[in-house]
Amino acid sequence: MSDIRFVIVGIVMIFTGFLILGIFGEDFQIANIEVSEFENCYEYSTDSEPLLVDCSAKRAERNIFLGFVMAFIIGGILALIKGVRGDWDSRVKPQDMVGPSRDNRSNGNNP
Repeated sequence: MSDIRFVIVGIVMIFTGFLILGIFGEDFQIANIEVSEFENCYEYSTDSEPLLVDCSAKRAERNIFLGFVMAFIIGGILALIKGVRGDWDSRVKPQDMVGPSRDNRSNGNNP
């Protein structure tokens, strides 16, 4: 895999992590408030009354979700670092080099 691909994969992974956090994070934010402020935790649904649930289960679900999102974001950061620190620009063959620093005598076109 080339280095620019690592950069693209890193950007996509970071974006995906923040997208998942933005879409599904509201439920876990409410759970965090319930766990930290109140003694009772409830599971809400649209078609029935709130059900009393164990706060430790809500805390575990919140931690699993946060770990999942953080894995995406950290994986993206590591891919970005690997892509940026790549050595793709130093592995250019001498015959493929262009620019003012190129030695014209190496390809047989002596002026």
